[in-house]
Amino acid sequence: MQQISEKYKNEINTLVDFCGIRDVPELTGTELKRKYGFEKADVMVLFGGSILCGGDVLAKAMQNNVAEKYIIVGGAGHTTPMLRDKMHEIFQDWNTTELSEAELFKGYLQRKYSLQVDYIEEKSSNCGNNITLLLKLMKDNGVKCNSIILCQDATMQRRMDAALRKYHNDWTIINYAAYQVHVTDSMGVLIYEDIPAGMWDMERYVTLLMGEIPRLTDDKDGYGPNGAGFIFHVNVPADVTNAFITLKEYKKDFVREANPEFRDSL
Repeated sequence: MQQISEKYKNEINTLVDFCGIRDVPELTGTELKRKYGFEKADVMVLFGGSILCGGDVLAKAMQNNVAEKYIIVGGAGHTTPMLRDKMHEIFQDWNTTELSEAELFKGYLQRKYSLQVDYIEEKSSNCGNNITLLLKLMKDNGVKCNSIILCQDATMQRRMDAALRKYHNDWTIINYAAYQVHVTDSMGVLIYEDIPAGMWDMERYVTLLMGEIPRLTDDKDGYGPNGAGFIFHVNVPADVTNAFITLKEYKKDFVREANPEFRDSL
């Protein structure tokens, strides 16, 4: 695929800021207290669609004691093969071939940080059943919740928020994307300002970001109440829509279509 031009960096960064939301600057009791009035949420969830650095975010959050319970959610989906490969590169004695995303991140926490989460969910394959199966796991295990921290890949963070709000808009939902990475140009080539562990290649990153905008747009073709009904209503600002349109005119096949094998459905 042709390398996307550096002249589109502003449009890409607009999508980055919209999709990869963080509601607090860092996951600490101090920041939670400042914004929400409590130092510890009831639950924190890491979703397996994240790149590798999501495991580091969860580890730091656990060390900071920001939640009562910690859960990892993720079976197998379109992002899983890359995660398996990245984990195996780090721990070459670990056969990751058949492992679920939840098992991968659970093992990563144990091997790198000697940390253990409370629960894992291994059957979900998309954003929709990430949430429904998470809620089932919590109900089955008697996990009480009024406040929850969600950590997902930055490209999918806003959609994860909207998926949970369909069922529990009454909860305090705290978003903390696994990373926030802008792009810049270097000698006419787009590069990352920072590179978190396990980062997508540039074209994959742009593809994932672009794929979110039609999903989040609440019209007949989107995932909101006026479309498929998978998620809570999301307001997509005009500058985000315009950035998407500009990028789509450049390369329409940058928009990731839903893989029928892992199709988002509830």
